[in-house]
Amino acid sequence: MKVLVVHNFHRSGSASGDDQVFKHETAMLKNAGIELLRYTIHTDEFDKKNKAGKLLASLDMFWSPKTYRDIQRICKEEKPDIVHVHTFFPLLSPAVFVAAHRSGVKVIQTLHDTRYVCPNASSICNGELCTLCTDGKYFRMVSKKCFKNSKVQSLAAALIFGVHRWNRTFYRNIDRYIYLNESQKALFLKAGFSSRKFVKKYNSVPEPTPVNSERDLPQRYAVYCGRIGQEKGISVLCSAWEKLPDVPLVIMGAGPQEDMLNQFIKTHPDLQIQYLGYVPHDECQGIMGNAEFVLLPSICYEGCSMTVIEAFSLGKPVIATDIGFMHEAISAVGMNTVFPMKDYNALSHKVMELWNDPDLCSQYGKIARNEYENKYSESIDIANLMKIYYDCISENS
Repeated sequence: MKVLVVHNFHRSGSASGDDQVFKHETAMLKNAGIELLRYTIHTDEFDKKNKAGKLLASLDMFWSPKTYRDIQRICKEEKPDIVHVHTFFPLLSPAVFVAAHRSGVKVIQTLHDTRYVCPNASSICNGELCTLCTDGKYFRMVSKKCFKNSKVQSLAAALIFGVHRWNRTFYRNIDRYIYLNESQKALFLKAGFSSRKFVKKYNSVPEPTPVNSERDLPQRYAVYCGRIGQEKGISVLCSAWEKLPDVPLVIMGAGPQEDMLNQFIKTHPDLQIQYLGYVPHDECQGIMGNAEFVLLPSICYEGCSMTVIEAFSLGKPVIATDIGFMHEAISAVGMNTVFPMKDYNALSHKVMELWNDPDLCSQYGKIARNEYENKYSESIDIANLMKIYYDCISENS
């Protein structure tokens, strides 16, 4: 089998989940003997352009003639069985789907986010979950400045996705949508996507290879590892920890709210919080593996959180917001460690519940590891992905 994998990488240093998944899945496919073709671009390339170049690149976000020509050429010359698109926005444009479809190749997309129903991709408006644009009336984004907090950029995003939704580009040119959780699927079906094209597949992570950290860390601690940003609930975490002076917290990651986090720690010297910033992956695993439990107070829909499944691979329970994937992965399998979104009082209660009951923590850790082995391991993931490919190829053939 020959597969063309397509992806628009995020900016360097963003540690984006879909970038990680793309690299991991392509490595698994190569190890499985699949003949891989890659067509990728980095958003950094946009940043390097001069003003005129950025203007032209912005127009290409609506429809990229180069992407269209390249994909058609590759399909004609290499004759792939599948074109598997991960992320196409902003630089590849929807032209990638039309080019592959018109070449007669089966097209699959992994839905890493909710961008088709929310061009901002986060489904957050003014710090709250928002699904208003499921109806396709994207121009409300402009007054709310949903995209990059800019009316101009919000207008551009609304035009791109509004026109392509009206033209049904994303409906007619994709044969399979790989969705990551049931809440995500429900949003897309509400937006008019065909349920028969949806197939579920979780992400995976390899068996952990933790490295012991030489940092001076507490003997017992809770841990947060991820982006330091609004959508990850950093303010919720800080508010909860004001009530937890006796529980050490280790935070790892980078992002736009680093200054806010550092200021909070500086003004709360009585709290036992250590912010380590960016930590190399293997050392991060070591620190997670030695923690009592992992925290994920997100205020956004998580597709298939890499933090959750990495914690599970290490046999660690996760205390998380009770929405989307977190509900499905945690509370639905018997771990009572979820809390209502933004409810920092409930979060602090869940922390104390596990902190004061090591036996319960260990019990949930065993459930977590079992979930990893049965749902999120590489062997399960590659088997599911190959089935999706073969089923798609055989349909109407």
